[in-house]
Amino acid sequence: MEKLNNYGSIAKEYVNKFIDYLPTLVGALILLIVGLCVIKMIVKYVQKIFERKDYDKTLELFSLNAIRWGLKIILFVLVITQLGVESASLVAAIGAAGLAIGLAMQGSLSNLAGGVLIIILKPFKVGDWIEAQGVSGSVVEISLFYTKLDTFGNQRAVIPNGELSNDNIINYSYNGTRRENMSFGISYDDDIKKAKEVLMNLVKEQKDILQDPAPQVLVSELGDNSVNFSVRYFAPNSVFWDLHWYMIEEGKIRLEEAGMTIPYPQRDVYLYDQTKMIGTKEKSNTAE
Repeated sequence: MEKLNNYGSIAKEYVNKFIDYLPTLVGALILLIVGLCVIKMIVKYVQKIFERKDYDKTLELFSLNAIRWGLKIILFVLVITQLGVESASLVAAIGAAGLAIGLAMQGSLSNLAGGVLIIILKPFKVGDWIEAQGVSGSVVEISLFYTKLDTFGNQRAVIPNGELSNDNIINYSYNGTRRENMSFGISYDDDIKKAKEVLMNLVKEQKDILQDPAPQVLVSELGDNSVNFSVRYFAPNSVFWDLHWYMIEEGKIRLEEAGMTIPYPQRDVYLYDQTKMIGTKEKSNTAE
């Protein structure tokens, strides 16, 4: 009977404590519900701003998640404080955990920071042809941690954003056009003016070659075996390579049809008669 009385008093004590603590618990619950509603409203408002400004989708998603989780962490601290836990010790614990996670994920955080920089600064976009980290290809995806390229050989290259953001990047698609600098060589016996005329006529026939800046056909070098010409022009990125292959083939055909000789490297070899050289030496020795 005495044990039952003890159990009853303990239960009564817990009930009284619960009743005393109930307002605090209800207050924390209300704070949690209201806080989640406010966070949802803030995220929706920021999302509308992003949609109005037409920002990059990856940047939009990252920013919304960062805002959402940042506000939730603040709300969590407020709710725990409302329940009577000391906020200073809680913040210290969260900070220590964050430091440990940061040290363990240095590489990933570096890639994340690089991805944010690439998305904000936009040195390239999906569809651009770039060269970086010794790889050249078309950008197919820009994520927060990696950038993916499809190379000319249809290979998928995945480059960490941390390394990519700290490297030199060549964006061949940025200006919409590219300049070609093509070389042709003719024999020293051929007519230079005629060769220039043939090549310039070929350039003028191509509708895809831009006239501003004006294309050029120049004598670029007097080589060991040939007089070399540089054919320079600007063309849209969309037709650059098709035009490149066509001009090489058609340039050779046109020069040959005009009677030009396209030389190849040559070397003159002189043979000496060793027996005559030996005989000459013997005569000089006899005379001595």
